[in-house]
Amino acid sequence: MGSAGPNGTHSEYKSAGPGVVIGRSGASMGRVHYCEQDYWPHNTCLYVTDFLGNNPRFVYYKLAELDLARYNSGSAQPSLNRNYIYGMPLRVPDRPLQDEIVRTVRALDDKIDVNRRINQTLEAMTQAIFKSWFVDFDPVKAKVAAKAEGRDPLRAAMGVISGKTDAELDAMPPELHTQLAATAALFPDEMEDSVLGGTPHGWTVSTVGDVAAISKGLSYSSKDLVDSAQTALVTLKSFERGGGFRMDGFKAFIGAFKSAQVVEPGELIVAYTDVTQAAELIGRPAIVVGVKKYQTLVASLDVGIVRPNQDLVSRQYLYGLFSTDSFRSHTFAHTTGTTVLHLGKNAVPSFKFPRPPIDLVRRYSRLADPVVKMKQYALDQNSALTEICDTLLPRLLSGELQVRSVEVGAAA
Repeated sequence: MGSAGPNGTHSEYKSAGPGVVIGRSGASMGRVHYCEQDYWPHNTCLYVTDFLGNNPRFVYYKLAELDLARYNSGSAQPSLNRNYIYGMPLRVPDRPLQDEIVRTVRALDDKIDVNRRINQTLEAMTQAIFKSWFVDFDPVKAKVAAKAEGRDPLRAAMGVISGKTDAELDAMPPELHTQLAATAALFPDEMEDSVLGGTPHGWTVSTVGDVAAISKGLSYSSKDLVDSAQTALVTLKSFERGGGFRMDGFKAFIGAFKSAQVVEPGELIVAYTDVTQAAELIGRPAIVVGVKKYQTLVASLDVGIVRPNQDLVSRQYLYGLFSTDSFRSHTFAHTTGTTVLHLGKNAVPSFKFPRPPIDLVRRYSRLADPVVKMKQYALDQNSALTEICDTLLPRLLSGELQVRSVEVGAAA
């Protein structure tokens, strides 16, 4: 567990779950996280060693309600000193009422978690397809092997793409069989040497700069961050560690901006700075998700907006490309700084890749686009559920609203 929550696995644990950790330093200072299982807290965290008989999840809810970020004791690097917060007076109900509050709110939390896991699965599916088609070149290699062995190359590629045996291919409905064959036909049956090594025959070695324009976001002043604004900044906090979009990274904003710095839901962005110790954000991609609260979204200086030439590539293709290990290695090699990392101006545009024909790119995008819509639906649902939690939980914690009245309302 790090300052921004779970960020890996360990063969041992330092603290038995369930646990509560608080970001101690960096951009996530003051953020509170709950861990159900045994965990190893990093030195960027504070963690609870004794719940003193209180419900651990209630403790998480109560701490998350507090504005711990205002207790910053650092200068250049935000830092939270536990001694600064020990004296905070709190109203805490007895354990039975804590348990009832947790039981009521946890139902919403669990649904949010299910949606989050569904999106993680969908993300893994699309990334697996991208890697197979455009990194490992599995359909092409299957065709090459089949040709050498005197087998049908097209059928071999169909089997690799679908993961089906010959018997299962024969049993497919004719329409699906035809669509699968049309996809397999888009892959060549030869490999060739290039500056990148072995690549599919006919694929062009291109740079990101050849196929997309990249706009940097704006530099802003803290005086322009006003909660009531209908415009929001998309910031470094909008990126999940490892890639993906976070819904809690918006900053309401009233300052001036250029039209090129406006980002629309569905657009591709990439992180240009990083303050995490393990460089988990730099060069990571995300697809922007809109929210009803803000009419306009604007990229901050930490963000690059990637706008592809649709005749050559698609947003979904570039998102998959930016999620590969080779792109990550490339961007990391073009990173400068120590405490705060910065991506060089030409880091993203200079990345070379074997560009497939546009028909194949579009075929991949037709597979990925419905997944994006499903993910958007889950995110929208989570936004609604989170809004309910944000309204309900403070009233339960303060005693303004009784658990019984919530249950009656839910039953009605």
